[in-house]
Amino acid sequence: AALSSIMFRNHYDNDITVWSPQGRLHQVEYAMEAVKQGSACLGVKNAEYAVLAGVMRRPSELSSYQKKIFEIDDHVGIAISGLTSDAQSLCRTMRSECLRSQWLFEEPLPVSRLVSAVTDKMQTCTQSYGRRPYGVGLLMGGFDAHGPHIYQLDPSSNFFDCKAMAIGARSQSAKTYLERHLDAILGSDKQGLLKHALAALKECIPSEQSLTPQNTTVGIVGADQKFVQLTEDEIQALLEAAEEPEAAPAADDDGAAAPMEDVA
Repeated sequence: AALSSIMFRNHYDNDITVWSPQGRLHQVEYAMEAVKQGSACLGVKNAEYAVLAGVMRRPSELSSYQKKIFEIDDHVGIAISGLTSDAQSLCRTMRSECLRSQWLFEEPLPVSRLVSAVTDKMQTCTQSYGRRPYGVGLLMGGFDAHGPHIYQLDPSSNFFDCKAMAIGARSQSAKTYLERHLDAILGSDKQGLLKHALAALKECIPSEQSLTPQNTTVGIVGADQKFVQLTEDEIQALLEAAEEPEAAPAADDDGAAAPMEDVA
């Protein structure tokens, strides 16, 4: 039965324009699987800033780490999971759109319009014969007149406006962290937001590995902050701060800890 199911599926996954009897486009689903194979990245935001963070991989000990975060314009950047070459192609499209807005209107392109432009390009590959979907998922972090934004973009060309999101390998652990600490993340300051981003990212790596300034990349943008990627020294300081134990509860004059309020 399993063999016949595989053979049946192979009749409908030879081209992107072929629908299966179940109403599925298998090539699009395969592209979304490529996103799950990439190393994890995530995006978080508060009232003033948006932060992107990712774990970088390298093919061997002899090579450099592959880039995970790309600057698109002064007010927006992306983190990727999947095929880096596909992401670079989309980067060129997004940078051209931002330049066009600056030239025509002399103002930055709103993040929502940039998302629409790039997903329109991604969508044409899902309905044209002889082409394939982009095998990369994007997290876009930006700041415009409406505040900070985190968008998730899929190879299917669907996009979602998120409060926080993680994609890539083992990203479910980061999503669980983000869901549990969402209120604290939304109410945090700049340093707190960066610490939460690294704490969530730490959930995505195997127990025998650890985050280091060499394999970790972080980008931030905000109201008073152009999009920048943190240096290794800045990431090292954040990692050390994240390892410090939290302060103990304040004590009364007699040395006893202050009583906690009743919780229903």
